[in-house]
Amino acid sequence: MHQSNIRNFCIIAHVDHGKSTLADRFLELTHTVESRNMREQYLDRMDLERERGITIKLQPVRMLYRASRTYADSTLNDADDKLLYKDLTYKIRGVIFKVKKELGLGHKESVYQNAIEQEFKNINLNFEKEKVIDIFYGEKKVGTYRPDFVIDGKIILELKALPFIGRNEEKQIWTYLKGSSYRLLLLVNFSPSDVYIKRIVYDTARFPRESASSQRESAQVEYILNLIDTPGHVDFSYEVSRSLAAVEGAILLVDATQGIQAQTLANLHQAQILGLDIIPVVNKIDLANADVETTTSELANLLKIDESKILKASGKTGEGVEDILNTVVECIKSPKGEPEKPLRALIFDSNYDSYRGVVAYVRIIDGEVKKGDKIKFMTTGTSDEVLEVGYFSPDYTPKNSLSSGEIGYIVTGLKEVSQAKVGDTITQAQTHADNKIHADLRGQFQRQSALVPLEGYKEVKPMVFAGIYTVDGEINKLRDSLGKLKLNDASLVYEPENSKAFGYGFRCGFLGTLHLEIIKERLEREYGLNLIITTPQVEFRRSSAPAPTRPEYSRGGKVEGSSPRESAGYEEPWAKVEIVTPQQYIGQIMDLLNNVRGMYKSTDYIGDRVILNYEAPLSSIIVGFYDKLKSVSSGYASLNYEPIGYREGDLVKMDILIAGEEVDVLSQIVHKSQLLPKAQAITKRLKELIPRQWFEVSLQAAVGGKILAREDIPAMKKDVTGYLYGGDISRKKKLWAKQAKGKKKMKKLGKVDIPSDVFINLLKY
Repeated sequence: MHQSNIRNFCIIAHVDHGKSTLADRFLELTHTVESRNMREQYLDRMDLERERGITIKLQPVRMLYRASRTYADSTLNDADDKLLYKDLTYKIRGVIFKVKKELGLGHKESVYQNAIEQEFKNINLNFEKEKVIDIFYGEKKVGTYRPDFVIDGKIILELKALPFIGRNEEKQIWTYLKGSSYRLLLLVNFSPSDVYIKRIVYDTARFPRESASSQRESAQVEYILNLIDTPGHVDFSYEVSRSLAAVEGAILLVDATQGIQAQTLANLHQAQILGLDIIPVVNKIDLANADVETTTSELANLLKIDESKILKASGKTGEGVEDILNTVVECIKSPKGEPEKPLRALIFDSNYDSYRGVVAYVRIIDGEVKKGDKIKFMTTGTSDEVLEVGYFSPDYTPKNSLSSGEIGYIVTGLKEVSQAKVGDTITQAQTHADNKIHADLRGQFQRQSALVPLEGYKEVKPMVFAGIYTVDGEINKLRDSLGKLKLNDASLVYEPENSKAFGYGFRCGFLGTLHLEIIKERLEREYGLNLIITTPQVEFRRSSAPAPTRPEYSRGGKVEGSSPRESAGYEEPWAKVEIVTPQQYIGQIMDLLNNVRGMYKSTDYIGDRVILNYEAPLSSIIVGFYDKLKSVSSGYASLNYEPIGYREGDLVKMDILIAGEEVDVLSQIVHKSQLLPKAQAITKRLKELIPRQWFEVSLQAAVGGKILAREDIPAMKKDVTGYLYGGDISRKKKLWAKQAKGKKKMKKLGKVDIPSDVFINLLKY
């Protein structure tokens, strides 16, 4: 199928705004999945996603959709040899493109109308401006219509200057044409991005012998719709950014019961930076508490468009879903790749198959790839033979080849997961290999590449770190599992480390605490590992060293380096915080932010809700803040944050001692203002989490040599005198003394077993 019939798009929204449910309706409407196999949230492929009710991984799917020819792209009609008024149409198109070239884009409709009128005069084209056309119902005149131009008494020319033409506008134009005596209308839109020309034909005489059903069939065009369903939670924002880079447009979905939320704004901003076509949709209009009018108004103000451009739908009932697909066909640009050029394919995701190796999810930018081709990864330099290519339906569906504009998969056969990286460019081996070195006129050497790799993705920066260890010391199995998981989750970062308490393991970086929990669950379920996860923390660094050589000071709860007395201080990461909330909760939320050392910046308004802009320490936002925010706002507030750099603070290192032994993975960097309450809270929480031993265990929080808080776990007691039925009390005292002596010895030699779930549960203190 030609590129002009391909539309690549994704759905972006805040968490739980109905992306997966809307995708279900798309699958049903396009008959991509048989009705007997259909289930809710079909594109959520992992059990973990279905259990938690959230999307964790991006999921592509290819759908075939037959759109009405009335709303089809004009290039298809222009290719028709039997084009109605062919020569006259080409003259009009020439005028339109000349006006665009001379004036550019962004003017008002009247400016283009006057310029086109002048150009018609220059080429002596017969036209009438704003001619009154009678509209008939049967044989009776029922009204009039005034188009911008009527050309040579044959073609109606209607001009617009809108961000995009929606289906409602085209329906209206179609109705006017149907009620008139004219057969052809050209609808021209000078949008901010380009000029679009659509041919609308009403001519029953062209099909004199065909039945009504065959006319409808011939008036339809088949399109390939490549959809990528994306997560909505802030911890999986990297999945969203990779999806946006692989498509030309996005459906911006907003829940009619909740309105615009923090991730709505964040995802929209990413899409606008990439220049994607945005289709705004208000979802869940079927719910009793849906405020469709307010949500539509907020969305129109945000995008600076007319409210009539906002689509309304229900992913649950299917209302308005067909209009969304028609708008996707109309308003999202087709791919612009060049099939004749050498292969260039962007890897936007990947997976590991135990039998077939690395499976790369790709968007073909230029060229073509088929089974048996020799391909090369331009970043790693690895070459291999293609075992299979295909598309997602959403299961793997083999295909003879993939060409420019398409989204699909390539089975590479690679067994080393490090050789196929997300963001890499795949090309044909013979087109990439020969980088030639030549001398220029000055005798200097320059390197010229036969093919320029694609830009790829910005390297992700983890926000929270934790140590991962195995209970039984299976370090090699853990290493292999992390490597395979990273292939499927490019935002995961890990490096080896050693702990006094747990031995060898890995220090891992995550985008948030939910991301950490998901990785832990996947490692345990998919790879059968029994894990110990240390308490998550952000990354601190020492401020005494010069900036280029400052070492990383705290990661994943393990703090290394000198004591606070020997260091000049620490720097902590700060974040830009954006909170969307109803106005009645502003006071409580501002108090909450002040308690975590937040710095107020500004307040913006969206309808009856506000956007609070703050800057705050990342450590205060990552752990526990989200739950507190939901509590003080009755669940209505939403949060988005992004790092803005390091700042020096009044910070000290707090050590945790269990039975007199320092546990390195529990050490923390804490602000002095929060030192005492945090020390008391963590020792009390540890007392609840660590089981009782046969000897007394002391729990202490200390800074340097000063103990800030202490809790004691009493020893378990055994009734050593229970079998005595009488006699002198001295016999019991002798046994009790012997027991006390044994416990004292155990206290010196005994080791406290720390359960593997202590570190995760410690987050809740």
